[in-house]
Amino acid sequence: MNDEHNLVTTPAWAEIVRKIRLRTPARIFVERGASYTTKMALELRGDHARAVDAVWTEFDLQRDFPSDFVTRWELFQVSSQAESKSQFLLRPALGRKLSDAGRKLIAQHCVRSPDVQIVMGDGLSGAAVSEQVPNLFPLLQQRLRASGWSVGVSFAVRYCRVGIMNEVGEVLAPRVIVLLIGERPGLATAASLSAYMGYCPRPGHTDADRNLISNIHDRGIRVEEAADRITNLASRMMPAKRSGTALREDATLLSS
Repeated sequence: MNDEHNLVTTPAWAEIVRKIRLRTPARIFVERGASYTTKMALELRGDHARAVDAVWTEFDLQRDFPSDFVTRWELFQVSSQAESKSQFLLRPALGRKLSDAGRKLIAQHCVRSPDVQIVMGDGLSGAAVSEQVPNLFPLLQQRLRASGWSVGVSFAVRYCRVGIMNEVGEVLAPRVIVLLIGERPGLATAASLSAYMGYCPRPGHTDADRNLISNIHDRGIRVEEAADRITNLASRMMPAKRSGTALREDATLLSS
């Protein structure tokens, strides 16, 4: 009798598998055979459809956020140079640049040179922004202000790519920028948010100059933990005056 047979026949194995599955949305320990079960096949098709919908759904600040949330934080929306969802997906470079109207609106409504500037971007999942940001944003504001930092007026960018951070840095010159952006959907979840961060972002910066906290959702990194980790990273960036590969996140805050 080999070890694999022992695992399968152990009475406690089913409970062990159940507990492991509760810790991750990934499909692990699926039944083996010539093909998936009907239940599994239908779940995969449903999750794939939700992922496609998340990519193609248009984000709208007034529609997708609670009205009191928008009013309280004086949020407004601008756009990248992409003029449609199709153009955004086919020409990624347009999503890294602000429209002329967007640059003017940001300059008019936002304070220049705050310690921290928070930006929201639909990215590849508007669902992630609408589901995670209303819970994460107030916590993040509270922690950042408790640290004694000034926080700029926040806004949302439609048809947004990560490179928009450089454009915002050029217009507002914040010490630290936090971009809350929808991640590329997968079959595990279509509503996962990322927080990209950079110190003094400017044109020419790449992903090597940025830090990332990803998988912010109910079955990934909880919003409370995300707010703590973002604040901690900001507190490390400011005295070090750097970000990206030159700066490591405090390992004691990472989930076990």
